[in-house]
Amino acid sequence: MMEPTPMSTPRRTLLITGGAGFIGSNLVHHALAHTADAVVVVDKLTYAANPQALASFREHPRVTFVQADIADRAAMEQVVTAHRPAAILNLAAETHVDRSIDGPGAFIATNVTGTFVLLDVARQFLAAADGDTRAAFRFLHVSTDEVYGSLGPTGLFSETTPYAPNSPYAASKAAADHLVRAWHHTYGLPALVTNCSNNYGPFQHPEKLIPLTILNALDGRRLPIYGDGRNVRDWLHVEDHCAAILQVLKTGRPGEAYNVGASNEQPNIAIVDGICDVLEELLPAGENPRLREAGVTAYRDLRTFVADRPGHDRRYAIDATKIRTALGWQPARDFRQGLVETARWYLEHRAWFEADRVGYDRERLGLPGSPVAHGSPVSPPTR
Repeated sequence: MMEPTPMSTPRRTLLITGGAGFIGSNLVHHALAHTADAVVVVDKLTYAANPQALASFREHPRVTFVQADIADRAAMEQVVTAHRPAAILNLAAETHVDRSIDGPGAFIATNVTGTFVLLDVARQFLAAADGDTRAAFRFLHVSTDEVYGSLGPTGLFSETTPYAPNSPYAASKAAADHLVRAWHHTYGLPALVTNCSNNYGPFQHPEKLIPLTILNALDGRRLPIYGDGRNVRDWLHVEDHCAAILQVLKTGRPGEAYNVGASNEQPNIAIVDGICDVLEELLPAGENPRLREAGVTAYRDLRTFVADRPGHDRRYAIDATKIRTALGWQPARDFRQGLVETARWYLEHRAWFEADRVGYDRERLGLPGSPVAHGSPVSPPTR
């Protein structure tokens, strides 16, 4: 990956947790491209870490990688003491709602306890630091719009929307957000929170909707659509999200939260249909041997409606007025073009996501006691 010339700013150290995951790895690349900062990447390397993403920056001269669990206080103290970061950007998290339904314990351990450990290690670090270090330091916690619960057919989530999490995942992130707020107000920790909408782009794990749909379609496997397919999400390209994170880090006001969204509401069924249409352009169904073998003539024929997720929130939509007006950020990606670029990336890197590499064969999660294959073969397709 070519690296653009970074901005000429004094070198400092950013500590990015979860840096081998989807958003984290993209943020590492974005920071390397757009700042002169050194980056310390901390990652536990769970199933969601992408080995290729890690390899893409691990040997960079400005990157130091540490394999560690953010809930391990001794390890976090050692990292912070050794590297004395100017900022901690917390992206380490368990993130898949379906997995949180099957096993919420891991979400509490990482998202809640891990965030607490990071906050308290940062508090301890600043207590012994000089005035300039304390003044410059920031703790930026990356969260989700799911903490707000579900919207009806109208309205938007703002930074003043009451929290109403409906899944174990959302509840764990809400708890973490509250801890960040408390450490700012109680201890004076210069902390910020961002709450983003659904991200898409390269390096995302195939358990999520867009990569799952792309990879299943390419392999001629069923394309699962939960319920009636009308659940709505606000989609944001990961590069736009990374730009927002760095802007909040640079000019955000400690103690504040900033919603990050692209005003791009789409029902799930439109996402699946859009991916099918994009793939017809990039690799027409008639030229895909997997589809020919299954007797399928169009990617849309792979669509399959499945039982809905328990407690599935109906609609999310972000009001990003605050970050746009106060900090000057706005998304740069057109959704259609972003979807084309994302589909092309997965087409070119599909071998990275084979089951033996990621430990996941695209099976259905989130229906306790009833495992269902997301990626079962199609013969013939179910409409």
